Amino acid sequence: MDPLAQVGKDLKANPRRWLVTGSAGFIGSHLVETLLGFGQHVTSLDNFATGHRANLDEVRRSVGDAAWARHTFIEGDIADLATCRKACEGAEFVLHQAALGSVPRSLADPIASNRANVDGFLDMLVAARDAGVRRFVYAASSSTYGDHPGLPKVEDQIGKPLSPYAVTKYVNELYADVFARAYGFESIGLRYFNVFGARQDPEGAYAAVIPRWVRSLLVGEQVVINGDGETSRDFCYIANAVQANLLAATATDPAAVNQVYNVAAHARTTLNELFAMLRDLLGERFPAIAGAQASHGAFRAGDVRHSLADISKAGRLIGYRPTHAVSEGLREAIGWYVARFGTQQGKTHAAQAHA
Repeated sequence: MDPLAQVGKDLKANPRRWLVTGSAGFIGSHLVETLLGFGQHVTSLDNFATGHRANLDEVRRSVGDAAWARHTFIEGDIADLATCRKACEGAEFVLHQAALGSVPRSLADPIASNRANVDGFLDMLVAARDAGVRRFVYAASSSTYGDHPGLPKVEDQIGKPLSPYAVTKYVNELYADVFARAYGFESIGLRYFNVFGARQDPEGAYAAVIPRWVRSLLVGEQVVINGDGETSRDFCYIANAVQANLLAATATDPAAVNQVYNVAAHARTTLNELFAMLRDLLGERFPAIAGAQASHGAFRAGDVRHSLADISKAGRLIGYRPTHAVSEGLREAIGWYVARFGTQQGKTHAAQAHA
C-alpha cells in the first residue's frame, strides 16, 4: 500500500478536524479534496488573491454533496488575526498553504509578499497556538536554498536568499522553530520543489511554467524558455505533495516533529527536456503540436540555475515515498489542461501555428 493510501485508511477509521489555508489554490484544493475523500471534517480559508472559486467548485463535484457537507469555507485574509482565530476554532491539524508565491512577484512587490508570507504566517501561528492545534504543517520552499551550490539540496545546508520571496519562506521556518522552542508548539515545514498538476493556474504574469507552456501549445502561442533551457528543476507532482502533508500531520515519531523536509521526486529535468515532454504528450492528441519549437529569452532574475532535492530525511522520518515521477505526473495531469484549453478553437489555432 502506498503511503497516502495507508494514511487514508487510518484517517477513515479515526476522523479528525482540519484547517486548510489557501484552499482555493492549487495545492490547497487538492488537500481539501483528499481529506474530504478520507471522511474528514475540513474548514478552509482563502481570500481569492490567487486562488479561484472554480477550484472549490471542482472539489465539490469530485467528492459529492455528502462529503462536501463536512466542509466549511471561510472567505478571509491570513493577514487578519481575527480571521485566523475564527478559522482555527476546533481544528486539530492545520495545513497552511496560503501565501503569495512566485519569485518574480516578490521582486515586483516585496511588501505584498511580506504581508502575506510573514505577517500572515505569524498570525496563523499565534491563532493555531492559542486554539490548541495539535500540529501545524506549512508550505516552505526550495527557494530557501538560495545561492548554495551543493546538489542535491540537503535540509541543513542553505545559502543566501536570492529574492524577497525566499526571505519570507525562510522567516517562516525561523518563526516555526522559535514557536517550538518557546511554546512547545508542534510544526513541520515542507520545502516544495516545483509542484505541478491539475488546477495550477496557467494565467497571468506569474503563472508556473508547466501550465503556462501547456496552454501556449494548445492555443498556438510561442513558448519562450528563459535562458538556454539547461536550467534544471526537481518537478514534483501534486500527489507527492499531498502525501507529504498528510504524513507530516499524522507522524507519531517524536523525532519527526519540528523539522523541515524536502518534498520532491529526487530527479532533475531541464527546461528543454520539460518542453519536449509536454510537446510529445500533447502531440499524441493533437499531431500538429508535435512539431512545435520553443524560442529562448533572457535568464530570469532571482532564479537558481539547478535544483535537486535529497528526500532521504523525509523518507526516514515521516515515511515519504513519491509515487509519481515527472513523466507520470505530466501524463496524469495533461487531460485537465486539455479539457480547459483544448477547445476546437484552440486545436485549430495550434494546427495553424505549427503547420
